[in-house]
Amino acid sequence: MSPRAPRGPIAVTAVVASALAAGLLAVPSSASATDVRTAADIRVHDIQGDTRVSPLAGQRVTDVPGTVTAIRAFGSSRGFWIQDTEPDDDPATSEAIFVFTGSTTPSVAVGDSVLVSGTVSEYYPGGKDAGLQSLTELSKATWTVRSSGNALPAAYRLNPSTIPGRYAPDAGGGSIEGLRLRPRSYALDRYESLEGMRVSVEDAPVVGATNTHKELWVTAEPHHQRTARGGALYGSYRDPNPGRVKVVSLLPYAEHPFPVADVGDALTGTTAGPLDYDNFGGYTIAATALGEPAGHGPERETTREQKADELSIATYNVENLSPKTAGSKFDRLAAGLVEHLASPDIVALEEVQDDNGPTDDGVVSAGVTLKKLTDAIKAAGGPSYEWRQIDPVNDQDGGQPGGNIRVAFLYNPERVSFTDIPGGGSTTPVTVERQGGKATLSASPGRIDPANGVWKDSRKPLVGQFSFRGRPVFVVANHFNSKGGDQGLDSRFQPPARSSETQRTGQAAAVNTFVKELLNADPKAAVVVAGDLNDYQFSPALAELTKGGVLTDLVTRLPKDERYGYVYNGNSQVLDHILTSRALSRRADYDIVHLNAEFADQSSDHDPQVVRVRP
Repeated sequence: MSPRAPRGPIAVTAVVASALAAGLLAVPSSASATDVRTAADIRVHDIQGDTRVSPLAGQRVTDVPGTVTAIRAFGSSRGFWIQDTEPDDDPATSEAIFVFTGSTTPSVAVGDSVLVSGTVSEYYPGGKDAGLQSLTELSKATWTVRSSGNALPAAYRLNPSTIPGRYAPDAGGGSIEGLRLRPRSYALDRYESLEGMRVSVEDAPVVGATNTHKELWVTAEPHHQRTARGGALYGSYRDPNPGRVKVVSLLPYAEHPFPVADVGDALTGTTAGPLDYDNFGGYTIAATALGEPAGHGPERETTREQKADELSIATYNVENLSPKTAGSKFDRLAAGLVEHLASPDIVALEEVQDDNGPTDDGVVSAGVTLKKLTDAIKAAGGPSYEWRQIDPVNDQDGGQPGGNIRVAFLYNPERVSFTDIPGGGSTTPVTVERQGGKATLSASPGRIDPANGVWKDSRKPLVGQFSFRGRPVFVVANHFNSKGGDQGLDSRFQPPARSSETQRTGQAAAVNTFVKELLNADPKAAVVVAGDLNDYQFSPALAELTKGGVLTDLVTRLPKDERYGYVYNGNSQVLDHILTSRALSRRADYDIVHLNAEFADQSSDHDPQVVRVRP
């Protein structure tokens, strides 16, 4: 913590970053930053008001009273929180506010009673165009310390009785900024009404593992929509789990290391601090008190080995894998494939980068990347996998700039053979042919409809024809476009727009059309569509992909509390899928193998999946 301020009145002028020029601070055109409101008129709840935007935004206020409850003494957004110890009786108005001092550490101490003067500003994390909510702040601030060592206001308890079940008001996709807060009706309104105030959670279950930025997610609703392994299940657009909050620490790391926790663990005792908001997770407890981590989450899963007459097919997003990736990641991916996935016969890989990774110099080949992975698998006791893939056109498939990510197949030649048919290329569309009453491909491997505009800046699906026990099997590896550009669940626009969904739905239609062509050529064709589809089992994209009943999304056959393989902002959700045609669906044995997404220590941010079928 920063040094205590000397006793007696002092005045300090804070340094303000160029936030106004960057468009991060909003000042209404009707207000003047030189307008001054005095302490006789203004308290913190008057500044906060009963909507998301201060009625005094842009005005300068003087001698606003409050008690310092916490200090951020690091980074470029330093400052301190004050909370009024004489609240009003309106539950919609917050009694606390952040005093922004830029890169200057403020000379105050927790427990100081202060009078603060400054300009009321609305700060939009990520910029106003990002669509998120704003934080009401005091900037260009000066303050005087009236006394020290004062007791802090009690923290507001976040629990099932204080968090409404409904998440946000419906503005038809418009802004909710002008709506009066209804904290007893909507969770987002409850959090906004507590902006900057001391809040707490008790014995909070961890629903998002500790990440590299020393953040984790907990839920204040221990019994709401839990997964079989202790996460918070995102099962529909209607219920984004209102009790989720992020936790960061304001405590000195050397004395109070941030807890390393997995989903299913808990922070026992009290976690408390001012309620903050940022663009990497939304509402956040900036903790001045951290609960003790209690590790009782489940272990990493292992799936069973396939039987002799079962063909096992897996999908695995290996997260920007390139030869520049640390060798330990290759070893861990290999161990996962061999020990936890029982060496699948076929693996559809996503996010395989080119041979020099994110260096953007025209290299598109990925042979070095795939050899390094298959060598690691062999060293881990696995089979001698072979691979098939098609190099993309340079810088045309999205992902990390220069990385040229693509989908690829690994297969075990001792269990399954690949039917090589020449003619496939990065821009050549594969077609379905009929030979001897059976479906076959014009090229194997081949890319599906690569010139279609739905694949712009996105990975093109790869289809391969395999043979298992003399039966042809068609596998389509996919990596649909990401959710980049979508408005967040906690957006000020409600319901939030999912703009990226349009492209994914078009991609799903293209794959659905191709599968129909295979089934038209052979209604009993064995088809598996697998990969990171970047969308949920209840999404329009998956409805389009399964349209006409040509494919079954196997995740829908799992118990509801097991339908997830990715964790984002504390929500356990489905992004990866395996779908099968009718010939395979009836006896398909499907498993999401939880190795990564729930754990602070990951080899990828996705869990792999596997299906065992009898063609």
